[in-house]
Amino acid sequence: MPQKRAITFAESAVKDLEVIRDWYIDQGAPDAGEKLVGEIIAQVERLVDFPESGRMVPEFEIANLREIIFPPFRIVYRLDKNRARIVRIWRSERLMKMP
Repeated sequence: MPQKRAITFAESAVKDLEVIRDWYIDQGAPDAGEKLVGEIIAQVERLVDFPESGRMVPEFEIANLREIIFPPFRIVYRLDKNRARIVRIWRSERLMKMP
């Protein structure tokens, strides 16, 4: 049986979630923001059992840099031996660039 992966969040991903939530608060719809953040977290949770379920990020084609498409967002994660580390949560139309 394949080993389950731990899920961790980089500070950048946590900030991305805060920006998403705060945008909805600014729009006067805090409940919608909380619901969306919860749905994003639910998408991430599948990585515990199915860490390779996301596709490789097409801008890089690096096997361990993957993403879940959850319109309108891209949930980008790095797949290591024992964990999936969420690194960014961006709008789908935004292209990634190597730092």
